[in-house]
Amino acid sequence: MVLASGCAARRIELPADPGAPFSDFAETYRLATMACAGVRTMTAELALSGRAGGRGVRGRAIAGFEPPASMRLEGVAPFGPPAFILAARAGSATLFLPRDNRVLRNAPAEDVLGALTGVTLAPADLQAVLTGCVVAAAGATGGRLHRNGWASIDLTGGATLFLEREDEGWQPRAARRPGWQVDYPSWQGPFPQTVRLRSLDPRVDVDLTATLSQLETNVPLDPVAFTVHVPPGALDLTLSELRKAGPLRAQ
Repeated sequence: MVLASGCAARRIELPADPGAPFSDFAETYRLATMACAGVRTMTAELALSGRAGGRGVRGRAIAGFEPPASMRLEGVAPFGPPAFILAARAGSATLFLPRDNRVLRNAPAEDVLGALTGVTLAPADLQAVLTGCVVAAAGATGGRLHRNGWASIDLTGGATLFLEREDEGWQPRAARRPGWQVDYPSWQGPFPQTVRLRSLDPRVDVDLTATLSQLETNVPLDPVAFTVHVPPGALDLTLSELRKAGPLRAQ
């Protein structure tokens, strides 16, 4: 991962008025999230920019997901081996740092992702954020219509999806889930093209924007993709050491 100064995308301003009852919230939510709710597997390239842990971030990563808990993230370096390889299955993750020849094994996936990037999300929730569903396996519990053509839909798990009227339908534009705001400033077809994830906790300095490309869904993925080949002699790395190094440390 290359670290450099960079500017995050402009934050979307959410409606501030209390809104009026939205009787059609459940069907609106179903239609707006039909594509992401049907994702069984996903691969994409992520161009990252923004800030994490007080450092400017700019770089690329290759990502792959398969619900309910499989994930692979590979940090693409300008030259040489990957900056990192993170693979998770069934809630347990392995992180390998090829340039340091160090490995962290059998830790909770969300803890490793949090220590590495500052984003403490489980694989299924990270997939949901990147595809526009916001929360994995969520249901709609209520809705409101706001001024200027906006609507908000409350989801299970304490999240809220914000949509903007577009032609004859509704386009997701932002969301809040515990601890985070998610902005969707641009879309390509049924999936977000740009995703901004910003911490709402003042103790967590994360404001990252991911631009997705080469997105493929529902193609067979080899289970080997969610494992890491660690060469003999790799030195153990602890979760505590990774946290002390800070998010997206320079490689």
